[in-house]
Amino acid sequence: MADMVNTVLILNGPNLNMLGTREPEIYGSQTLADIEALCAGQAEGLGVGIDFRQSNAEGELVDWIQGAPDCAAAIIINAGAYTHTSVALLDALRTANLPVIEVHLSNIFQREKFRHESYISQAAAGVICGFGAHGYEMALQAAARILADG
Repeated sequence: MADMVNTVLILNGPNLNMLGTREPEIYGSQTLADIEALCAGQAEGLGVGIDFRQSNAEGELVDWIQGAPDCAAAIIINAGAYTHTSVALLDALRTANLPVIEVHLSNIFQREKFRHESYISQAAAGVICGFGAHGYEMALQAAARILADG
């Protein structure tokens, strides 16, 4: 693991632990463990470390974000359904004052209207959606660039 200066905290919200079996026509057949392995390989090539986590609990995600400045230099977050509902996650991300990249497996703008609204994007440097697991790799590249640019 790289030091805190080069560590990216990758947070995954509710139901992402069900990837691979949950609506594969929308989310693909890769599991969250597959995505974590993909990120680990990508991070090594970029010279950054990752801390990859998943929780179905909004409060736990808030706690992890609040603690992020002590263990990471940037945050990648796929907040799942909390993307569209959680002012608490938005407030925590703003308070953490770290670069944030929002990622979604599906293109949320081609889905139900309620998914078009993202609280998370209000704190994010950028949003990547619709590229499946590859979106996480793209997010890591963006985070590494942001960290390198200081």
